[in-house]
Amino acid sequence: MGVEEITMNLALIEGWSLIGQSKIARTFLFKDFKEALGFVNRIGEIAETEGHHPDIHLSWGKVQIELWTHAINGLSENDFILAAKIEDAFRADGR
Repeated sequence: MGVEEITMNLALIEGWSLIGQSKIARTFLFKDFKEALGFVNRIGEIAETEGHHPDIHLSWGKVQIELWTHAINGLSENDFILAAKIEDAFRADGR
């Protein structure tokens, strides 16, 4: 995926950032650990359905997500699709 295509796709998913030229990432904030853990579990369900699995970092009140396609060691359309679905899950909780 070229820089122009990455930039175009990144503009469609609010709050996500490009790391180098090979990953996208976002940090989600929550009121406590339990809420953050619930979100991680929802992401896990989405990832299983999609067959595409992010790196997830969980800490008190915070979930950090990194996405890239391991098979190509870079970004693919699937990364942006999964990011959008994660965004939808986050917003479904009224955020």
